[in-house]
Amino acid sequence: MKIAKPIQRLIDSFEKLPGIGPKSAQRLTYYLLHVPQYELEQFANSLVHLKKDTVLCSVCKNVSESDPCEIDQDLSRDKSTIAVVEQPLDILAFEKTRYKGVYHILHGAINPLDNVGPDEIYIEDLMIRVKSDGSINEVIIATNPTMEGEATAMYLAKKLHELKNGSGLIITRLGMGIPTGAYLEFADETTMTQAIEGRRAL
Repeated sequence: MKIAKPIQRLIDSFEKLPGIGPKSAQRLTYYLLHVPQYELEQFANSLVHLKKDTVLCSVCKNVSESDPCEIDQDLSRDKSTIAVVEQPLDILAFEKTRYKGVYHILHGAINPLDNVGPDEIYIEDLMIRVKSDGSINEVIIATNPTMEGEATAMYLAKKLHELKNGSGLIITRLGMGIPTGAYLEFADETTMTQAIEGRRAL
């Protein structure tokens, strides 16, 4: 059966999104055929304004409506602690905790297979920020526990230690290991190693 061109175009567009396969793209497209026209127009309008109405914060590289972003403008935040994350989405996880520091978003991780080197993400901006702001006491490297995240963390640690040059800057890595509610018998070797190395006194 030949699919109508407007339907096929939308299916093709959905397939370009991460995590959306051909079947999901078809389901989403045919679902939208049953949505009232005004809702479709609202949806389309939201897409049009997604990039038009947002800016990249010049301080932390977060996506925001203002520059600096709300977090960097918040006087109650602890500006002496920076958590370095891979994506703006990672901030949402931090904001559910008691963390009250600020952030630096890399917008990716070092990945030689995809030709993503240190110059393709916002590492140099972090170095300039740390070097120029003497009030920063700690940098928490909070990249993901993946091969790319670990490579990025090692590179950041090396660069920050070079930058430290006898100052009191503390460079830490986000603690990793056994998640709450999990059983030790199901933990892999890497997770167990991280859990042992990240142990703390009680």
